[in-house]
Amino acid sequence: MTITSPDVITTLNSIRDYIRWGASRFAEHNVFLGHGTVTPLDEAAAIVLHTLHQPYDLADAYLDSVLTTPERQAVLSLIERRIRERKPSAYLTNEAIFAGLSFYVDERVLVPRSPIAELIAERFEPWVDEDQVFNILDLCTGSACIAIACAYAFPDAQVDAVDLSEDALDVAQINVEKHDLAEQVMLYQSDLFAELPPKPYDIIVSNPPYVAISEWESLPAEFHAEPEMGFTGGDSGLDLVIRILADAKHYLAEQGILIVEVGSSAETLQEMFPNVSFHWLEFERGGDGVFLLTAQQVNDYHTQFASAV
Repeated sequence: MTITSPDVITTLNSIRDYIRWGASRFAEHNVFLGHGTVTPLDEAAAIVLHTLHQPYDLADAYLDSVLTTPERQAVLSLIERRIRERKPSAYLTNEAIFAGLSFYVDERVLVPRSPIAELIAERFEPWVDEDQVFNILDLCTGSACIAIACAYAFPDAQVDAVDLSEDALDVAQINVEKHDLAEQVMLYQSDLFAELPPKPYDIIVSNPPYVAISEWESLPAEFHAEPEMGFTGGDSGLDLVIRILADAKHYLAEQGILIVEVGSSAETLQEMFPNVSFHWLEFERGGDGVFLLTAQQVNDYHTQFASAV
């Protein structure tokens, strides 16, 4: 399938032209968004600017810069691939921005896009005293974006990042090295808490697989380009979430907090535990389905959580 008419490369000149043209093509071909961008214009800008090795906050004055012929060809090629292959643009560029940081990504990990980034930017206020955060645990770390963002937010804290997937941990290692955080961020191949050292964590944060299998099967093609292992959490979507709730008691510090993203399974979780007072967090920049429990709550409801495993 060819998206580009022969005269495009001769009639479009500037960065602005190619962003506008790409946005129009994405809208025309119903490209599905939801992996870090929310509009066709944002998606086109991300692809064009990355291809040109320019920052995503490029000053407006440079948008009228004229592209060379090789630059035009490279931009058009990536726009065509985005439409033809139906893969998230982050897989085509091997880059995703999370919490203002750049991460390497490929098909071995989900594309970073969690609203938890907003919590990290606020250093989880008012739920913790940032001066009393010494150990952080990121369960189901994937690309390690949450773990690394936490390391930047809490430079004096040790961050442990866990994933069962060896492939995901290979990508996480790339990002740990990219950000020069090998001394602060430790990677563990583990089935949740199983292989972790015995120590209390002040913050346990997780964006685990939480999508019901039936829901995953109906998602657009872009989601099926991502690893199923990072998506599906059994028939209910909550298999791993319930295990995290049941075991977190043994790993949370006395004043610790547990934060877990459950996305579209939030209603199912609340129905499963109607007596649990989950703190459902709100986000200024969009997103939902993230709950917070204090260590005291995790202890108080432990019997309910453990009986559901």
